[in-house]
Amino acid sequence: MQSMKIAVIGTRGFPDVQGGVEKHCEGLYSSMPEDFSITVFRRKAFINKNASKRYKQIRFIDLFSTKIKGFESFFHSFLATVYCIFYRQDIVHVHNIGPGIFIPLLKLFRHKVVLTYHSTNYEHKKWNWFGKLILKIGEKFALGGADIIIFVNKAQLKKVSKKIQKKSCYIPNGVRLEGRSYQTVFLEKYNLVPKKYILAVGRFVPEKNFDQLIRAFTAVQDKKGYRLVIAGDADFADSYSVELKKMAQKNNVVLTGFIKGDELQTVLNNASVFVLPSSHEGLPISLLEAMSYGLPAIVSDIPANKEVNLPTDSYFRVNEESELTEKLQQHILQGYQPVTYDMTPYDWDKIAEQTIEVYQSVK
Repeated sequence: MQSMKIAVIGTRGFPDVQGGVEKHCEGLYSSMPEDFSITVFRRKAFINKNASKRYKQIRFIDLFSTKIKGFESFFHSFLATVYCIFYRQDIVHVHNIGPGIFIPLLKLFRHKVVLTYHSTNYEHKKWNWFGKLILKIGEKFALGGADIIIFVNKAQLKKVSKKIQKKSCYIPNGVRLEGRSYQTVFLEKYNLVPKKYILAVGRFVPEKNFDQLIRAFTAVQDKKGYRLVIAGDADFADSYSVELKKMAQKNNVVLTGFIKGDELQTVLNNASVFVLPSSHEGLPISLLEAMSYGLPAIVSDIPANKEVNLPTDSYFRVNEESELTEKLQQHILQGYQPVTYDMTPYDWDKIAEQTIEVYQSVK
């Protein structure tokens, strides 16, 4: 296998940065062969100033960025693009359609570009009309300019034109089978009993519908001592995240903040069920992680969630809080029952091999 120089644009960075694209990039590039030279552009505003500039075979270049919603990705991606123009790589791998707005500029300087299409960002509730317009322009430029496009979601791949499909392929998100943490110290911090809590994980953004989850759980008549735990936080303190935290406090919901490593393993290993009520997703890594722990799941019936083929009774109609309440009540009454899932398609080593094949076809 011939080694390559890969530049990565479109992630805030990793390790230990919240976000699906961030987990995707960490899982993918840390699974690449050691002789691959991988340069990841990180956003300084999200990275600890003492963070290492290397991670396994990956080199980080931390460029200036803001935390201004809508501007941070645009500005940082522009800086990374300019860097790539002057310091050539074999492949520039761009993640998502926002940063993809600069792909025509990379192509102008004859770079080989691979795009990974994670989600239809412009459908997310957090964007105003102008932000959605910019993202749609970015999508058009990204799809038209990229040499090859990787979709993590089959449903989204089917939506694009036949012309775009001809230069596209499907490679899913992945999950690494972590060692199990059997310690309960972190649970004791929140007075949680193993297998007696319902778990949700994710950013505090409107499309995750955590407000619906809190209302649905509050409406459960017989909780039998179960509690609701939401692991995550907001990237930007906005009206939604502020109100969500107030709602959680009022209803005795446990908010752990963004957690990783042993703490995340602990809450996954000891949860009774995983819940994801989102209205929009790419292919949710948080759900794949829960599945890798054998957790039963209750998820909205959006295409991204249905793609992993959970048991039929795991799904409820998106935005139907009463159905979610019923599902939560049913689970509490029957208690924890582990599920065995086929995680073979979501192995990062296999996904890295598939991605390298894409690189080789472009180069």
